[in-house]
Amino acid sequence: MNSYTKHILAQFQEGVLSIEEAEEKLKGFTDYGFAKVDDARVFRQGFPEVIFGANKTPEQITSIFSHLVEQNLTVLATRITDQAAEKVCALIQDVNYDPAGRTLLYKPDTYVKKNETKKIGVICAGTSDIPVAREAEVTIDAMGHVCQSFYDIGVAGIHRLFNQLEEIRSCDVLLVVAGMEGALPSVVGGLVSVPLIAVPTSVGYGTHMNGITSLLSMLNTCASGVTVVNIDNGFGAGYAASLMVRV
Repeated sequence: MNSYTKHILAQFQEGVLSIEEAEEKLKGFTDYGFAKVDDARVFRQGFPEVIFGANKTPEQITSIFSHLVEQNLTVLATRITDQAAEKVCALIQDVNYDPAGRTLLYKPDTYVKKNETKKIGVICAGTSDIPVAREAEVTIDAMGHVCQSFYDIGVAGIHRLFNQLEEIRSCDVLLVVAGMEGALPSVVGGLVSVPLIAVPTSVGYGTHMNGITSLLSMLNTCASGVTVVNIDNGFGAGYAASLMVRV
């Protein structure tokens, strides 16, 4: 019997749920027609379903967000427009909107840092890459971990990287966010002894091809121990880094 099933049966035993309500909840999701919200995900994976806001209406985002808040869960939504953020924040108190990373984050009263001894470093090549870095940082915070930011230390002025190298080496996992030719993860990867997640961005000119050039560069790195996520995927990088420090 999995932990979600035990949770529902315990609520039934305590009289919190009727037999009909328990039977409905044992499906593991709530069906809104336009979305089937995964109620069991927090029990399977240790973190609730995250709302991907792109192409969802403000009303759809608000409905899913409200449902997760009612379950007393940490709620994270990514790729959120200003319009959707305004609607959610007007309805639910204590929601933090980050316009740079386009995220919404709600922390319940039960939120605690899972680990304050390990640190995730988020390195950003240029100021133009900050939105992707912010998506990663908010994800790390949502998952209960500590991060430290290092902005605008790309290879065009590599002395800026060396100036913060000791701080960078003190981190347990690193995310390196870069556009243009995507060289920074290779450089950093050759200077550190911790896992490094490279995050290509769609920042660049012409033959940068909206991030494909930096993605291929990172995939072809000669530095050992570098893994790569998809273009502009700050969320995926932050989630993976959080799992690493949790282990």
